[in-house]
Amino acid sequence: MSRIGLKPIEIPQGVEVNVDEKNLVTVKGPKGTLSEKISTDLTIAIEGNVLNVERPTNNKKHKSLHGLSRTLINNMVDGVTKGFEKKLQLVGVGYRANKQGNKLVLSLGFSHPVELVDPEGLTVEAPTQTEIIIKGINKQEVGNYAAKIRELRKPEPYKGKGIRYSDEVVRRKEGKTGKK
Repeated sequence: MSRIGLKPIEIPQGVEVNVDEKNLVTVKGPKGTLSEKISTDLTIAIEGNVLNVERPTNNKKHKSLHGLSRTLINNMVDGVTKGFEKKLQLVGVGYRANKQGNKLVLSLGFSHPVELVDPEGLTVEAPTQTEIIIKGINKQEVGNYAAKIRELRKPEPYKGKGIRYSDEVVRRKEGKTGKK
């Protein structure tokens, strides 16, 4: 049984949630508007400032959709009120990040700098040369863009060089030892 799906979603002050007959959920808040298509098998009920997602049966498909749908709606409510952010760190000699207008310019040890144009709806900051902060209202877009940047130079296990999330722990390996 999905315990996550059973939790009600509190709708904060200043947030408007609309559900049409095809289960298209639209959430409007102070930071923007998000919408997501939820499976028509599920029932979405709004009572006052509480939203509940209910499933018709206990079969496996409905159970898995129940928790997923509730989490997607909760992330939309959180996104339009607080927003989401991911922090990345650049570790390594000569690894740098700079902002030039709407471009993020990365020096990652390649023969050329890597330039990435900021996606629509996301704010990318480089407060220091070794730190990148990605902010936005859509959790999936923030995470995907952070993963795209990290993919350019994943942290390697011997020296720990590369791009990592700020809370990521890189397991270090011991290098080769000489012959005896």
